[in-house]
Amino acid sequence: MDIIEIIKAVLFGIVEGITEWLPISSTGHMILLNEFVTLNVSEDFWEMFLVVIQLGAILAVVLLFWNKIFPFRFKEKPVVQKDIFVLWFKILVACIPAAIVGLAFDDVLDALFYNPWCVSIALIVFGIAFILIENRNKKMTPKITELNDITYRTALMIGVFQLLAAVFPGTSRSGATIVGALLIGVSRTVAAEFTFFLAIPVMLGASLLKLLKFGFSFTGEELIILLVGMVVAFAVSVAVIRFLMGYIKKHDFKVFGWYRIVLGAAVLLYFTLA
Repeated sequence: MDIIEIIKAVLFGIVEGITEWLPISSTGHMILLNEFVTLNVSEDFWEMFLVVIQLGAILAVVLLFWNKIFPFRFKEKPVVQKDIFVLWFKILVACIPAAIVGLAFDDVLDALFYNPWCVSIALIVFGIAFILIENRNKKMTPKITELNDITYRTALMIGVFQLLAAVFPGTSRSGATIVGALLIGVSRTVAAEFTFFLAIPVMLGASLLKLLKFGFSFTGEELIILLVGMVVAFAVSVAVIRFLMGYIKKHDFKVFGWYRIVLGAAVLLYFTLA
């Protein structure tokens, strides 16, 4: 086992853990990092690794928000929290648009849009959207300030915005859902939490799909690379999610919008001159 490959897996895990939850596009960062740090693996494994490494990030959400997403309580007697079950039904409704498109057109969309130019344009466009929406919302009071206030209609509308991330790499899954939620009057905190919870079934489904396509015949080196990336992504995600939830209580998302614009321009310039 080459220690250099382990170090590369650690780097990808760090980038995944940071960019999966901040609305700045994990795909854009992974593409850029891959230009300078390339894993010595097959193309099929690399495509699977990019998706399945997200499982580590998912576990961070499960750990940090366990009391908000697990509907059963075991104290003096078992208790079922119906509001959490209802929340999960709303999350599943929000998953429908992306699930339909992803299952039907996954390979086609990757072939059409998974390239640096599309990613950079998506980074810039949604960066501008963050700034415009936050400027618009500055004098507005959010209509939805609690998770329980999200209706099935609202959940479906957020799911439609998530569809943009499924179609256009670089949009950022968290970025698309947060932009959509802010646009329809959801508070920043609720938008972020719903986005985190929505990631659980979405990422599990996407990871399972990629694993089934790749098969489970890993070499020992491939398995170690994948596990290292997932563990690092988990540890970094815990810190990043805690940071983000504290940050948005006092700040808006405009800084991420400006960052996306700068990164998108840098990616576009780099691949144009390369």
